[in-house]
Amino acid sequence: MRDHASCSTAMPPLAPLPMQPQDFSKAPVCRVGSTTQPRATPWRIAVFVPALIATACLIFGMYSWLAGMGMTGLEWALLTMIGATFVWVTLSVSTVGVAIAGILARAASDTRAPADVTPIDVALLVPVYNEVPWDVFGNAAAMLEDLARRDTLHRYALFILSDTRDDTIAAQEEQAFARLRTTAPFPVYYRRRRDNTDKKVGNLLDWITGWGAAYEGMLVLDADSLMTGRAIDRLASELSVSPDTGLIQSFPMLIGAETLFARLQQFSNIAYGWLLAEGLSLWSRSEGNYWGHNAIIRTRAFAQSAGLPHLTARGRDDLILSHDFVEAGLLRRAGWRVRFLPRVTGSFEETPCTLIDYTLRDRRWCRGNLQHLRLLTTRGLHPVSRFHLFHGAVSYLLSPAWFLLLVIWALLGKDADTNVVRYFNEANPFFPDWPPAMSHIDSAIFLIIMYAMLLTPKFTAAAMIVASPAATRVFGGHGPFLTAFVTEVLLSVAYAPVMMIQQTKAVLRAIFSGSEPWAPQMRDAQHYPLATLAKFHWVETLLGGVLTVGLCAGLVSLWLVPIAASLVLAVPLSALSALNIAKCAPRSLAMNSPYTLREPAIVTRAKSARAEMKTQLGVTPPAE
Repeated sequence: MRDHASCSTAMPPLAPLPMQPQDFSKAPVCRVGSTTQPRATPWRIAVFVPALIATACLIFGMYSWLAGMGMTGLEWALLTMIGATFVWVTLSVSTVGVAIAGILARAASDTRAPADVTPIDVALLVPVYNEVPWDVFGNAAAMLEDLARRDTLHRYALFILSDTRDDTIAAQEEQAFARLRTTAPFPVYYRRRRDNTDKKVGNLLDWITGWGAAYEGMLVLDADSLMTGRAIDRLASELSVSPDTGLIQSFPMLIGAETLFARLQQFSNIAYGWLLAEGLSLWSRSEGNYWGHNAIIRTRAFAQSAGLPHLTARGRDDLILSHDFVEAGLLRRAGWRVRFLPRVTGSFEETPCTLIDYTLRDRRWCRGNLQHLRLLTTRGLHPVSRFHLFHGAVSYLLSPAWFLLLVIWALLGKDADTNVVRYFNEANPFFPDWPPAMSHIDSAIFLIIMYAMLLTPKFTAAAMIVASPAATRVFGGHGPFLTAFVTEVLLSVAYAPVMMIQQTKAVLRAIFSGSEPWAPQMRDAQHYPLATLAKFHWVETLLGGVLTVGLCAGLVSLWLVPIAASLVLAVPLSALSALNIAKCAPRSLAMNSPYTLREPAIVTRAKSARAEMKTQLGVTPPAE
């Protein structure tokens, strides 16, 4: 029996539910009646086979260009890195293709709520750690109020599960809880742990083993999560009518973006993310993934099959950090369906406001995702679950792979370009004397192919929006949408090399340093001083300078010009990311999207509740 002693507690009677760590070296007995989805196979073939074929074709083409006078070691390394990076780019493109095919075939529609729903008890769980109390409790008040407006069959209760270490913040949490409890239309509870053992994983484990048996489902939220009553009720109903489902993940949309960098993320999420989400839901089916929040989970299934052990190796005892991917894999391993419903609207979250804030969050995620490589040998995992774990690690390893590709190409200089000239001279009967001025043709062709593939999902989604008058109207019309689209593409290209270096540094930190500080996400925009920016981005600036010198000396291929420019401008680009374009930019340049042009009612309600809670706590707003 776990010790549920807390610094402060206002909880219902205990309803213990045992939860033991799983054995990764032994597959569990799969539950009877576990669901398979044979229709997923064609979609998976349609995603992976074209990606592999396209990568093979590119490698063969590059080999033909480079092998004019025999392959050097660096050229073989270049070819290897091209294959290792390009296959993941093509997977995104083929996922978009599957999404379009699914839309045309009207497949996997999840727009209708289920019928014959059985009422269930659902706990809304909000784990917090040193967060702004009025924001957390204001969001909670807005969600409960919106949920109360619905004619729901289900029974809900809200739990604020605090791991806050700051006593001043904790005191404000208790005051905010006392006020919310008196006005909330559903039961509201608060518990602050005495020791924040195992961070968020331990926080949820403490609740499950103490009170989990009283609730059929638990809907896990982040401190910045916001969900409409309709979305919450829809997830609860889906869980109710599907007894073989262990977890249902919604597709959170980004809100609250005011800075340039946040608007960049928000526009991308809303304009393009839906298409990738459609494709992912089609080929993942019952082997979906979990992103740690805005998802509903069958409490008993989670307790029985998703307990996480510590990882022990070389005398170290490590907590599994990116636990969500692993928990999804363990649920599926035990025979429970893990579903992704991207068309359930009304699920929201916030995004970091600046490039530095995004990078600091990324460092924590990187360390956790790289841990997944150690879990690939876990017995009994479904192959798709293994792919999710591997892809989570690769999403960060791609940055050092791209960086290595850049270094190799820079070291090759014009040698590879000379080989391609020789290839065209020998293979092209129409132009037997290919001009030396075209010696960068291999670099240019590779650059065009790579950027085309990287941008294909964006251009496809944008074309579908432009082709639909109704969709274009919600973005403010053709002109504003196309302006925002072009701005987003150009800024994404500009920021990509900077983020590549930062993620490469994050990978190295994860490998060579012991731990990453556990800190709340910075949710308010701030302008960092020049000294901070220079210190944070000195590596990118230095590398950009080196590349620029190489370009001026004619030692480096010209295709690296855009990358060199971005790296040299890392500091001003980072400063620009904090610009509040919601206030200072003309509407045509503000990168507006549906949620900035027409703020969702739940967001407006949450803002009002936050302000009211802040006033009730006696916090004086700063003078403008």
